Amino acid sequence: MSNTKGFKTGRVKLIIFTSVTLLHIILILTVAFNMEDAIQYFEPVAGVMRLLDLEEYIPPPPPEEPPPEPPEPETTTTETIAQHMIEVDEPPPPIIPNIPAPIVTEQIEYLPQHLISVLPVLPDDEIRRAIVYPPIAQRSGIEGTVFLELFIDSQGSIRNVRVLREDPPGRGFGEAAINAFRGIRGRPAEANGVPVAARYRYNITFRLN
Repeated sequence: MSNTKGFKTGRVKLIIFTSVTLLHIILILTVAFNMEDAIQYFEPVAGVMRLLDLEEYIPPPPPEEPPPEPPEPETTTTETIAQHMIEVDEPPPPIIPNIPAPIVTEQIEYLPQHLISVLPVLPDDEIRRAIVYPPIAQRSGIEGTVFLELFIDSQGSIRNVRVLREDPPGRGFGEAAINAFRGIRGRPAEANGVPVAARYRYNITFRLN
């Protein structure tokens, strides 16, 4: 009786163990099958999401800048200047500044009047005709006298005229007397029979007719 009871108990335990083992096997297979499906299902989705993330967050490359325009050719380049400088074998002539030639004035030594033996002779009539009476003095009815010193060269030409005294002054007599000697030429003074340049005093009197 006790053996039969023990056999039944062992049989029941075997059935329970077998059942539990089958249940575990079924559960493991089910879980493994579901995990494979889950992996097969989620794997492409994860890949798609990864591609979308890359396209969304990676900025597009910047647009390419247009190539710079080539510079305009210059009319005179450094190479051209260098070629011209190399081709010239002889040095250029020195640049001489255009400086006007100095005016050489003739230095004339005029003898004073007391050292000459023959006085110069001047055309008095021609000088008188060249005299223009000063308008201011003429309107005022004023007469006057001008004392001059003439510088006459050895050819008889009058080179300079200087007013020594003008009476009355400021009436235009001195200027009128100087203008009367423009272009006048006479016979030069002499010293020991030789024509010389001399200073000669000459007076002009202005009278109203």
